[in-house]
Amino acid sequence: MDLLKMDKNMFLSIVNMKLRDEFGDIEDLCSFYEIKKEELFEKLKEFNLYYEREINQIKNI
Repeated sequence: MDLLKMDKNMFLSIVNMKLRDEFGDIEDLCSFYEIKKEELFEKLKEFNLYYEREINQIKNI
């Protein structure tokens, strides 16, 4: 699964589901999918999203 090639809605839905159900934080998700954290955060910026560490969730700006 290539998370970085998904459209915004699929990306947001799948990443939040994975964060909620499978991964303790964004670093774990990046490690599992072999994604550079910087690339993931660039995708968040592109989609006007941000990662809220306290609740381990991606949100709209």
